[in-house]
Amino acid sequence: MKVLKFGGTSVANSKILKKVLEIIKNQNEQIIIVVSALGGITDLLMEMLSLAQSRKDNFKSNLALIEKRHLEPIKKCIPIQNQSSIISYLKKHLNELESLLDAIFLLEEVTVKNNSAIAAYGEILSSNIIYEILRYNGVKSKLKDARELIQTETYFEREIVNQTITVNQIKNYFDKNKSDVTIIPGFIAKNKNGVTTTLGRGGSDYSAAIIASIVRADLLEIWTDVSGMYTAHPKIVAQAKPIKKLSYYEAMELSHFGAKVIYPPTLQPIIEKNIPIVIKNTFAPQDSGTLIDNSINNENGEIVKGISHIDNVAMINLEGSGMIGITGFSKRLFEALSDKDINVIMITQAS
Repeated sequence: MKVLKFGGTSVANSKILKKVLEIIKNQNEQIIIVVSALGGITDLLMEMLSLAQSRKDNFKSNLALIEKRHLEPIKKCIPIQNQSSIISYLKKHLNELESLLDAIFLLEEVTVKNNSAIAAYGEILSSNIIYEILRYNGVKSKLKDARELIQTETYFEREIVNQTITVNQIKNYFDKNKSDVTIIPGFIAKNKNGVTTTLGRGGSDYSAAIIASIVRADLLEIWTDVSGMYTAHPKIVAQAKPIKKLSYYEAMELSHFGAKVIYPPTLQPIIEKNIPIVIKNTFAPQDSGTLIDNSINNENGEIVKGISHIDNVAMINLEGSGMIGITGFSKRLFEALSDKDINVIMITQAS
């Protein structure tokens, strides 16, 4: 069994979805497909949420664009006589979205609950549309809502996966479901009260990794718009080239320090079960991509595999003779940063 995750750029429109269809048709084993929202849709949803909270009159400005973006693959990839049900589904959910935004506009308040509810629309819509496209293009598949598989719980105001319940739900479902192709929306989950939650931006990768680890998949393929992880950012460094092979820990270092091809938490469940990952290019499926597993391969004495970078980083230097022998300075500094939700990525301390 393989798990294939298709990111936003891989499901952005009808043209690229036809490539996805061919990739799926060329598989010769049982597969689970995890999909993101259509490229850019989550950003449009979050922009509307921000405008509604600020009581800006144009807070519904993106609704028509979101509808247009979703209608395009429906009309280009599904026979006209079969479009009515999925178009009705789309319009029903967009009406729900509009009602949620109206409520936020009136109350001038965004809660964790309605933030997650609005962010989830991208994956809910994309997974249903992709399922219908597969269905009417000769691919027998089943659609499963990720909220019935992955459960989260709140830990220090963050949603984390409840491992025990999630493992049981995923195992129970796939023990019974023997479909050759299963479609699952990434990024979304629910809590014990049945309320929709999310796994954070980039959470579709994490969803795929959780599922792959629990079903003990032979391979996790992450399909994106580049042919693997590169030696440097290809849009900044012209000589950058794809890396053929990385260990889990090399990939973790690169992703933690700015390489955006893979979402850092993705690697944890995969490492535990020793499942290889391949990063592939949906636009060039013939490219070999980057293989990530537990082995270290230093070809030709090559030690440094790649260079990553992070934009918008500040460095703070705290020093002074008044600190000598006085306890609590570090505590006060990190509490101040934590209060403003600032993430510390590296710490060093001298005498």
